[in-house]
Amino acid sequence: MWDTSKVCVFVDHAAPAPTPVVADSHRVLREWVREQQIPTFYDAGEGVCHQIMVEEGYCEPGTVIVGSDSHSNSYGAVGAFGAGMGATDVAVALALGRTWLRVPESIKVDFTGRLRKGVTMKDAIMRVVREIGTDGARYACVEFHGVGDLPQGDRITLAGMTTEMGAKAGIVVGTPEAPAWLRPDDDARYLREVTIDTPEAPAWLRPDDDARYLREVTIDLTTLEPQIAVPPRVDQVVDVSAAIGQPVDIVFLGSCTNGRLVDMQQAAKVLRGRRIAPHVRLEVVPSSRRQFDLAMQDGTMLALSAAGAVIGSSGCGPCLGRTGGVLAAQEICLSTANRNYRGRMGSPDASIFIGSPYVAAVAALTGVIDDPRPYLEATDDEFDALVARRRGERPERGAASSRSGDRSRELVVASARSGPAAEIAD
Repeated sequence: MWDTSKVCVFVDHAAPAPTPVVADSHRVLREWVREQQIPTFYDAGEGVCHQIMVEEGYCEPGTVIVGSDSHSNSYGAVGAFGAGMGATDVAVALALGRTWLRVPESIKVDFTGRLRKGVTMKDAIMRVVREIGTDGARYACVEFHGVGDLPQGDRITLAGMTTEMGAKAGIVVGTPEAPAWLRPDDDARYLREVTIDTPEAPAWLRPDDDARYLREVTIDLTTLEPQIAVPPRVDQVVDVSAAIGQPVDIVFLGSCTNGRLVDMQQAAKVLRGRRIAPHVRLEVVPSSRRQFDLAMQDGTMLALSAAGAVIGSSGCGPCLGRTGGVLAAQEICLSTANRNYRGRMGSPDASIFIGSPYVAAVAALTGVIDDPRPYLEATDDEFDALVARRRGERPERGAASSRSGDRSRELVVASARSGPAAEIAD
């Protein structure tokens, strides 16, 4: 192998192993890692490779990184040229430390204005995909301008989803200094934990003044509405108003696109301590163990579990339809991931809608797709009335699930009302 110090190996797809066949492939990989003496290996449960590569400081501004997953574009979040490749090309890179690339043309995406409450950068990148299409950036490098001060999570969301436009790479222009892009949003505790000495972006890492672009797209964040990708195409994107009332059976919150602390916090904020709709399943899969730990530290994970969420081990989860809650025929999913083609998350007869964590939380709460903004602004009484109305409008689907612990609590209360404690109180 060319240089084991520059190789990172991950077990994140179909992990933990769901079948003996997959378990055998994981075993073979572990033996290979040991034989090659590769020091950087993240086994099942540590998280998605793209999240770990960025948050652990393996990606440096101005470097070229190739990976065997198509969403390796994510490394453009920190100003690296990240590109996904097939197994043969990656094997050559492992052996020689070199690869072949054609210099891509560039597409400029300029964001103006500021996002309103309840609208996220996930909505922004979905709007970009809506404008450019799934092959409109084929072998191009998509440059994002006007958002250089974004936190880490939003930057990964932008860069990673350039894959859905056919791009070779995606780069967020204006990479801040290391402490700024290493932190996930504004978590002060995390900032104190960061000790990675990552170099700042080199001075040359910026577009030339006379740069020419294959295409230029402008997105006004101020007027942007929450976006929904309608199956079976990720570029078949509409404003949320066009999808209101669409029933869902399962909601997936996670993936390298939206499995970070801030995404889980947004969902918990919408839920307000309420239980999810009894006919809906909510699956939450953090993008890394660090994001999982942070969500436990601040109570976010407890809030999601108390709401009825199924919490999966850090990794890709059901995103690619191989483990952690695959979809059955006729089921309808609202996912915060990045792809919704037929069969992506299980049965080819299932349907996948894509939205932001805010939209996902509302769908889990009501059982239908809805605009999250009224829920964020409502008083408690208005909130409960809105939830009840949407649940009442949802067509009958699936079966209402009981919640573990409810009956035991009811028995305790009933016993207290009729037993010795009640007699003493009288």
